[in-house]
Amino acid sequence: MGAESEERFVSFGEQGAQLTYGSYLRLPQLLDSQHLESDPPAHDELLFITIHQVYELWFKQLLHEVVAARDAMSDGRVWWAQHLLARVHVIERVLVQQVDVLETMTPQDFLEFRQRLAPASGFQSVQFRELEFLSGAKDPRYVERFRGLTAEEQERLGRRLAEPTLWDAFLEVLTARGLAAGDDAEISASLRTAAHDRGSHAEVWALAEALLQHDELAAQWRARHVTMVERMIGSRSGTGGSSGSTYLRSRLPLRYYPLLWELRSEL
Repeated sequence: MGAESEERFVSFGEQGAQLTYGSYLRLPQLLDSQHLESDPPAHDELLFITIHQVYELWFKQLLHEVVAARDAMSDGRVWWAQHLLARVHVIERVLVQQVDVLETMTPQDFLEFRQRLAPASGFQSVQFRELEFLSGAKDPRYVERFRGLTAEEQERLGRRLAEPTLWDAFLEVLTARGLAAGDDAEISASLRTAAHDRGSHAEVWALAEALLQHDELAAQWRARHVTMVERMIGSRSGTGGSSGSTYLRSRLPLRYYPLLWELRSEL
C-alpha cells in the first residue's frame, strides 16, 4: 500500500476522524441533563426523569415527521406522506410501550420525590400540545390559561394554531383528486366514494387510513397514560395543580378526525 493509499485509509478511520460517537451525539451534554431534585436522592427519580426526557425527544421527532407529512400532502407527494405517517405510527407505539417501564416504579417509590416536582407537570409539555394542534385538535385556551410559557413557547404555539393541520392537508389531497371537500357533508360523501372505489382512489383511502391510525394510536397513549397515573397517585391532584387523572380522563373522548370515525357507520 502506497503512502497516499495509507493516508486515505487513516483519514476515514478513528485516528483521522473529526467526530466521535460521543461528540456527534453530544453525549456529555445529554448524559448531564438528568439532575435529581430529591435529597437524599430517591432511587427512582432518575428513571422518572429519563423516561420523560425520552418522551420529549420522541415528541421532537414526531413534530419533524408530522410537519413533513403535512407538507408532502400539500405538495401532492402522497406516497411520501404515507411513508412518514407509517413512521409516526411506529414511534407512537413506542410511546405507549414506554409506560410499561415507568410502571416498574411503585407508588411508594414515586411519593419519595413527587413533592419535589411541584409545580412542574406533564400538562406543561409544549411539544405535546404542538402535536395535538398539528394533528387537528387546536385549543387556544391552553395558551391562554397556561401562564408558565416563555415568550418563545408562546410564539411556537401561536404559530401552530395559525398554520395548517394534517386534516387541512388531507382536504387538499381530496380536492386535487377531484373529490369535493367544501364542508363536512361533501367530505363525508367523498370519503364514501373513496371507500367504495378503492381502485380509483387507492391513495386517498390509504392516506385516510393512515390518519385514522395516527388518531387511534394517540388515543391509546392517552388511555395508557391515565391508567398509569391512576395506578401511581389515584385521584390526587396533579403536581401542576390540575385535577390529575380527572383531567386526563376528560381528554379520552378526543378524536382528531371524527369524520373518519363516522365513516365506519356509513360503509
